[in-house]
Amino acid sequence: MSRLVVVSNRIADPRKTAAGGLAVALAEVLNNAGGLWFGWSGKVIDDAEDDDVVFQRAGPVTLAMVDLSQADHDAFYLGYSNGVLWPVFHYRLDLADFDAGYISGYRRVNQLFARKLLPLLKPDDVIWVHDYHLIPLAAELRALGCKQRIGFFLHIPLPPPLMLAAIPGHDWLIRALFAYDLVGFQSKADLDHFAGYVESEAHAQPVDDGRWRAFGRTVQAGAFPIGIDVQEFTELAHAPEAVELYERMRLEYSRRKLLVGVDRLDYSKGLPQRMRAFREFLTKNPDLRSSATLIQIASPSRENVSAYTEILHELESLCGSINGNFGELDWMPVRYIHRTVARARLPGLYRASRVALVTPLRDGMNLVAKEFLAAQNVDDPGVLVLSRFAGAAEQLREALLVNPYDTEGTAAAILLALQMPVEERRARHEALMQTIRRYDVHWWCDSFLAALERTQSEEKGTSWLRL
Repeated sequence: MSRLVVVSNRIADPRKTAAGGLAVALAEVLNNAGGLWFGWSGKVIDDAEDDDVVFQRAGPVTLAMVDLSQADHDAFYLGYSNGVLWPVFHYRLDLADFDAGYISGYRRVNQLFARKLLPLLKPDDVIWVHDYHLIPLAAELRALGCKQRIGFFLHIPLPPPLMLAAIPGHDWLIRALFAYDLVGFQSKADLDHFAGYVESEAHAQPVDDGRWRAFGRTVQAGAFPIGIDVQEFTELAHAPEAVELYERMRLEYSRRKLLVGVDRLDYSKGLPQRMRAFREFLTKNPDLRSSATLIQIASPSRENVSAYTEILHELESLCGSINGNFGELDWMPVRYIHRTVARARLPGLYRASRVALVTPLRDGMNLVAKEFLAAQNVDDPGVLVLSRFAGAAEQLREALLVNPYDTEGTAAAILLALQMPVEERRARHEALMQTIRRYDVHWWCDSFLAALERTQSEEKGTSWLRL
């Protein structure tokens, strides 16, 4: 049996994973079969030459980690990955910083990863590379002579061809994807964007079902929507920490219905738009004002970046304005929490909430939507209000789908969710649960690796891969 080698920017001990993350998605297969997980240690060092691989055992899994120099971290992680690719891939060209110096650091770190990983590989290894930080990694490995099967999964959205083409060097970036044997996306929309780009910009030829040929290579591509471990999260909802919070929320809000939002503080999450929609709901429905409370958790994220500081201030201003204009002595319409809440407690909050607002402006998938569904009481489930621009919307059609830019439309969906009769809530929830159980995290992992195993082997030429 081939060994699985996972490569990602950050790594985690698969024995100590938190439900919903990349680690959970890979923990079972790594723990069952053993394997190697390679990535950045999270440490930034002064000496750029001190980049030896550090190994750590985690049960049957070997963790292999490299440090980054300050210059490499700033250019690779803060600069190109999160200053260029993240905003563009989330349709925010206005926030991208196309500094020419960033791309050299991005390439340099991918070359470092390839150089350090190659000696650790065995001939029959299967390599699975994750996310936008490491798009060119396979090309760098191929240039060093790597012949193993390599798959890539993009966890964030892929933008339309013209938006992708706004990135300086976009042709180099997408050309690098042809060094992989299989490229996976979160949604059919992302796959369509990939097909549109490679056919129009790279003049790739469709070969057959889900395969394109360009640059002397044929790549397989497909949609593999990531899921959650439904059983694990359901059990987490019945664990002591979640039950304690659930009971406390029900007691404290016995006269009110809860709405909940749980997000990282990020401009892609549509938090100001969500607050404006909730304000519109309160304005249009004065008789319901004191009967509904929105708990919004916005976990800190990249607070040293100006775009995040601005959205933090905007969100705090909106929450303060709503509470000031609508609040009463015994009721505040918004409870805003700007810190991370322990994952073990979240199922209790979800279960106590009548409505979840998952309304990103753009999202690769959004697993909060699926976690909310898994935590519900099947006899009295809550309602999911979901942005049509989240990858999850392709699967979760029975949710109330909204356009987060449409303030009045989202406000109307909030009213509909709060007033939905229990029979309709049960029917929607049952259908949604069937979907997330069928396409859970184990399906995602198994289906991707099975598709990678089926890819047709071919000679991995290296001359065109010297990018």
